Amino acid sequence: MDLVIERLPEIYQAMLETFAMIAVAIPVAVLLGTPLGIWLFIHAPDSLAPRPRSHAVVSGLVNMIRSFPFLILLIAIIPFTRFVVGTSVGTAAVIVPLTINAIPYFARLVEQNITQLGSGAVEASRAMGATQRQIIRNVLLVDAKPGIIGSITITTVSFISYSAMSGLVGGGGIGDLAIRYGYYRYETPTMIAAIVLMVLLVTIVQFSGTRIARAADRRITA
Repeated sequence: MDLVIERLPEIYQAMLETFAMIAVAIPVAVLLGTPLGIWLFIHAPDSLAPRPRSHAVVSGLVNMIRSFPFLILLIAIIPFTRFVVGTSVGTAAVIVPLTINAIPYFARLVEQNITQLGSGAVEASRAMGATQRQIIRNVLLVDAKPGIIGSITITTVSFISYSAMSGLVGGGGIGDLAIRYGYYRYETPTMIAAIVLMVLLVTIVQFSGTRIARAADRRITA
């Protein structure tokens, strides 16, 4: 316990670094991944505006980026990371691959959320003369809102775990703390403290996301 108290400044700094990673990666993933997910749905074969060839290309790129294990992606794009942020180590350097990995991950979740709505509401809207933009804004996004909020929660939880891997390349955060002190220096109490913090953080995110998604679900609140 005394050792954990001694490490409190480092633990606090590690928490801030983890928050910084998630605070950048997840909003950017939502901002860019949502329209990408909508595009994948709209232009899929047999959808609102089918574009089979371009859809196949974009969908293939999304699958390719998603299939990369995060640690391999982290190392593979080091030259690009250095070009963007000027360094290949530290918290800022980890944010780049974390964000690149999060965008297609979230886009695919958005596409699945919209696909699961079925075609009934879309067909009814088209029959009433709604434009494609109106269908997206007033039907798809409204009905898929609880699912998208749930997807934000899932993405956040997943990438909190991914951020822990950044410790392997000195990226900072709770994972880096656990590796530097818990693994290399055999400070088991510090590693346990890092694990507890990760579990608490994931629990808070999951609980909050579930509550917000339930509040946004009109089928429950109606």
